[in-house]
Amino acid sequence: MQLVVARIGRAHGIKGEVTVEVRTDEPEVRLGPGAVLATDPPGTGPLTIETGRVHSGRLLLRFAGVSDRTGAEALRNTLLIAEVDPEEFPDDPEEFYDHQLMDLDVVTENGVEVGRITEISHLPSQDLFIVERPDGSEVMIPFVAEIVAEIDLDGQRAVITPPPGLIDDRAVVASARAAEQDEAGDAALDDGADGSPGQTGEAR
Repeated sequence: MQLVVARIGRAHGIKGEVTVEVRTDEPEVRLGPGAVLATDPPGTGPLTIETGRVHSGRLLLRFAGVSDRTGAEALRNTLLIAEVDPEEFPDDPEEFYDHQLMDLDVVTENGVEVGRITEISHLPSQDLFIVERPDGSEVMIPFVAEIVAEIDLDGQRAVITPPPGLIDDRAVVASARAAEQDEAGDAALDDGADGSPGQTGEAR
């Protein structure tokens, strides 16, 4: 199957290098020199990686046949796609390929349904699950051990232990509003009880 492993960003320098947004946990395997990658849009590729290096925390690649800044800029926003065996697993049992995580049901340890993973966002500091709730809204869940307790591929689910506010933020807001309304109501009743202007109960 095909797997998006990177997105090409801006040109770097004048010799054809580009920055890339890595979307794989194994860039040394998928994005190493000699790798031949399909592209989206298809007409841009296939592209063969000629060199790769890390500069200021960003991966820089240069492709065969691209030797100047103009050629590099023409590749901007192109997706790089690798062919991956769907039965293949990373060497580390705690790691997973994106396609293995897509569409997993997300539930809490108490069995509360949260939603379904529709996207994995790879950030420099951590990965994020983009989860679509049953009502169509989205929530972002950091893919860290403190929050994601279990990935059950056989059961097609991800079990999470969310901290307060991560998935129930709307409930917290609603509770706060209700509390404010209760306080406002109590204040109005107090005003009316001491003879000062309050609610009169009259319809106008």
